[in-house]
Amino acid sequence: MAAPLIRSALPSDETAWRALWRGYCDFYDTQLPDAITDKTWQRILDPDSAVMCLLAEVEGQVYGFAVCIVHEHTWETQPVCYLENLYVTPAARSRGMGRAMIDWLCNAMRAEGWSRVYWVTREGNTRARSLYDQFVPADDFVRYTVRQKPA
Repeated sequence: MAAPLIRSALPSDETAWRALWRGYCDFYDTQLPDAITDKTWQRILDPDSAVMCLLAEVEGQVYGFAVCIVHEHTWETQPVCYLENLYVTPAARSRGMGRAMIDWLCNAMRAEGWSRVYWVTREGNTRARSLYDQFVPADDFVRYTVRQKPA
């Protein structure tokens, strides 16, 4: 397989992105309401949104995506980039798609003046972690999540 082209998502990529998004949600055993998926896609395409989406494409076929949020941070004077979602279709894994998207973000970090790119994954996601550990060792932070209780 040829090296992937990493590019921003376009309106014409909606069908491919939605198929990958379903795969990502299935991987994490998550079912999201259509309204959330619709809103995520709208944010990706909105030039005023902090949400951006990269696609990994080979010969016109999209094999993966990275959804990121560039935001201010209280411990930095420059923006930071949170890589919120990274997914590569199972058939294309271990072919450089994920690495190419993270490399693209690291290059954008230097070019755009972000102070860092960061992400989280499940502790047991060993396949992805074997890639991530090649960039930087995991830190010692533990994530806590408080959710709003249903009415």
